[in-house]
Amino acid sequence: MKTAILFPGQGSQFLGMGREFIESDPDCAAIMEQAEAVCDFPLRRLCLEGPMAELTRAVHLQPAITVTNLICWLALQKAWGKQAAVTCFAGHSLGEYSALCAAGVLSIADTIRLVAMRGSLMEREGQKRPGGMRAVLGLDLAALEDLVGRGAGAGVVTIANHNTEQQIVISGEMAALDRVAALAAEQGGKVIPLAVSVANHSPLVADAVPDFARFMDTIPFQPPHTPIYFNVSATCVEDPLLIRSMMASQIASRVRWLEIIQSMIAQGVDTFIEVGPKTVLKGMMRKIVSPDSACQTLQFDAPAGLKQCLEQIGKKQN
Repeated sequence: MKTAILFPGQGSQFLGMGREFIESDPDCAAIMEQAEAVCDFPLRRLCLEGPMAELTRAVHLQPAITVTNLICWLALQKAWGKQAAVTCFAGHSLGEYSALCAAGVLSIADTIRLVAMRGSLMEREGQKRPGGMRAVLGLDLAALEDLVGRGAGAGVVTIANHNTEQQIVISGEMAALDRVAALAAEQGGKVIPLAVSVANHSPLVADAVPDFARFMDTIPFQPPHTPIYFNVSATCVEDPLLIRSMMASQIASRVRWLEIIQSMIAQGVDTFIEVGPKTVLKGMMRKIVSPDSACQTLQFDAPAGLKQCLEQIGKKQN
């Protein structure tokens, strides 16, 4: 069995995430305490109680999702006791920072420092250059790239996330998004506005990159002890200097998620575990992996789900 650990990013949040692990395991509670100590806001209260309007601000949400991912990861390690069985890691957009921490590149405290700064800078850019994001279903990458080219005359617009063959996210200025959405609808695509106020992974947030790179220079990076597939390249990278560069550019670069999963499958990965809130990545996996594939996709964000994951892993190992 070859296992990939996948960490979700923004959009997976819910009030109360991580509660059962925090309240039942002192080690999980200690991760929340460690993370909250480097934030200048009540991270635990926002995760558990909200309000949702405050939780979903990028400056709050990025540490909140990340600490929840890391709490779930610790719970899996303690229950499974087989970290060496992990073949590789990946994280979707923001989730990539959880992967860096899990693979030993960053400490927990430094991971939270980075995502807090990342969220602050991206929120700043969203206020300076407002925009949005739309999910487009039913069109492939080539078709949507053509539509983005045709819609660019209305403003900045780009492909932000290539999630599955026919689930692609566009990001940019609202007028340009409206233009591409209309063109996509004409070709039979379904367009879903996303509840964000920042045009993530687009040129509208590119001014955050140099500031974030400078901040990242103050944080120590180590080579990963387990391979990580990176969003920017869809490949594994070991050199800490190159990892820094890629993580800075990731803010404004395309998330190549489909390619990452395809590469993992080509390397023989047959078990995927989404570690963190909700089932966004598990849902994507259903669109990527053929129904007759031997791959299994699991997810948990609470103790009951973790127990089910371990039961499924045990069945596959036997």
